[in-house]
Amino acid sequence: MTGIDPSAKMLDLARQRLGDGTALYQGGLGGDPLPFPDASFDDAIACLVLHYLEDWTAPLAELRRVLVPGGRLIVAVNHPFVYHLIRPEGDYFATEQWTDEYTFNGQPAVLTYWHRPLHAIANEFTAAGFRIAVVSEPPPAPGAREAFPDLVTSPSGYILCFLFFVLEAA
Repeated sequence: MTGIDPSAKMLDLARQRLGDGTALYQGGLGGDPLPFPDASFDDAIACLVLHYLEDWTAPLAELRRVLVPGGRLIVAVNHPFVYHLIRPEGDYFATEQWTDEYTFNGQPAVLTYWHRPLHAIANEFTAAGFRIAVVSEPPPAPGAREAFPDLVTSPSGYILCFLFFVLEAA
């Protein structure tokens, strides 16, 4: 197993949880080349990272480069409909930057996202040389309704929050 993250704290946490047998590198998907040769991996995961980036071209090209032909990229991004729910004045069909304020461990933080409509997300993946094998809107984990009653309000227990894709390297 190999992991990359720009945060030294996240890498320390990963080392604690995964042990010393995992190769961990500090870096990101900002467009710099990944420190691996072509066709190095069968699978790669980009979980909740792409929606922070304005331009997906270089990161997706690098992920495609390090995958073997037929390899899989598993991606989780903000569900594009959430933008419409949070920012009804926004243009669902445009790629737009937006920010939101949160508190983590008592510290305020401003996160900046890039909204893309569903068709733009799909176009980014296919232009990078991927075939979309799976699109999933999974239900929340058991107990989510009790833990987050104000978020899980639908009768089905679903929260429109994330979209998961399995992409195959063409």
